[in-house]
Amino acid sequence: MIATALKQIGHPALGRLNDRRLLRELAYIDGRWVGGRQAASFELKDPGSGAILAHIASLGAEETGRAVDAAARAFPAWKALPPQERAARLRAWHQLILAAREDLALLMTLEQGKPLAESRGEIDYGASFVEWYAEEAKRVNAESVTSHLPGAHMQVSREPLGVAALMTPWNFPSAMVTRKAAAALAAGCTVVLHPSSYTPLSALALAELAERAGLPAGVFNVVTGEAAPIARRLCEDTRVRVVSFTGSTEIGRLIAAQCAPSVKRLVMELGGNAPLIVFGDADLDRAVKIAVDAKFATSGQDCLAANRIFVQRSLYPAFCEAFSHRVAALKLGHGLEEETDIGPLMHERAVARTKERIADALQRGARKLTGGDIEAGSLFVSPTVLADVPDDALIMREEVFAPVASITPFDDEDEVVARANATEYGLVAYVVTENAGRALRLSRVLEYGMVAVNRVKLTGAPIPFGGVKQSGMGREGSRHGLEAFTDLKYTCLDLA
Repeated sequence: MIATALKQIGHPALGRLNDRRLLRELAYIDGRWVGGRQAASFELKDPGSGAILAHIASLGAEETGRAVDAAARAFPAWKALPPQERAARLRAWHQLILAAREDLALLMTLEQGKPLAESRGEIDYGASFVEWYAEEAKRVNAESVTSHLPGAHMQVSREPLGVAALMTPWNFPSAMVTRKAAAALAAGCTVVLHPSSYTPLSALALAELAERAGLPAGVFNVVTGEAAPIARRLCEDTRVRVVSFTGSTEIGRLIAAQCAPSVKRLVMELGGNAPLIVFGDADLDRAVKIAVDAKFATSGQDCLAANRIFVQRSLYPAFCEAFSHRVAALKLGHGLEEETDIGPLMHERAVARTKERIADALQRGARKLTGGDIEAGSLFVSPTVLADVPDDALIMREEVFAPVASITPFDDEDEVVARANATEYGLVAYVVTENAGRALRLSRVLEYGMVAVNRVKLTGAPIPFGGVKQSGMGREGSRHGLEAFTDLKYTCLDLA
């Protein structure tokens, strides 16, 4: 069946799969691969070439309800399973993910467009959450409370919430699944996952591996199809006790409103508008490398991307020159091509938004230092640097999912802190300085959930990932990510 599908689709790169069973087109509910009503499906295309990759089952509210049914039935047994056994299933899943690393990375690059090296890195990153939560599953312990009542013993334990609905984005189609699902499963919850319709292959391949790892039927379900009816059904179902969503702040508000009547637990990682602040005492080469890495990973399609680059005026001319030179050398191309640094954008709307933001910035007085080329009829935007970008430009006020960097000068610390904080978002901020006191001061006054000083990479399984203000609520990763899928239960026992 898979061989026939490959022949019909005709994408040559799919022939490189070592394990063709990882290419799944059907949804996964209650341990079965299922299609939608009347065999409805949608085309999935490679954003780098436009070639058809697969025809994915398009499910709706009815099938989503069946997935919740399955998860609710599976919950009591999964909850009752000793945590060591849940941990063993997660460890098996982790090992299978690593063993399938090349195939999973290939599928990700084909459906998302990011360079293959980045896809491999994401598979490793995503697998680390499964390994981490396999260990944390064994550490959800009860604790005694010193009694304030005579003759009473008091205990607090953590109980799994129940069915967890997970909604994941297209920019990290594997890691966002494992970061959410591994925590929920370790806590004892069962899962209904809705991946982005732009990148369902990664989630479906992970479901195939989860089945091989021994996750029982109904514990891990994947529902593919149009987002609105699926999300609405998950938010309205009272058996779903927690919703974890990663996506735009706009959609996050809608999700929160739909969950309000049933008072669900919400974990949300929403939009970002990250500032990167370079002080005059910074080493120029180091600052440029940090800025390039912070802006152009995942072709700029990252909520952690440095959206606003503030450079102190004394270093500003040299930084603009060195930074634009480095950016101009980045290679634009298909993610499977050797040495590709920047892949395509995800869809035509993103290209149109990018054009609009570049034009707006230039109209407001910005200078284009390099790039800005957009190939007609494709999703490729050349790496772009804009200098002297005013704070009121669209590209400075709104999250930009594109390989376009905006630079602006500043004079002093108080000024740049005020400008960096002047946004509804608060996910991550970057600071580059050789002054240790300044680094500590800024880590305190910047209104962001995460601050990286003199480096870019700051995420990982042990840390609590998340933002403040309208960048979200709750945390993912670390022990706090597991706690998000549990409730505290207090028991008071009369010893008499």
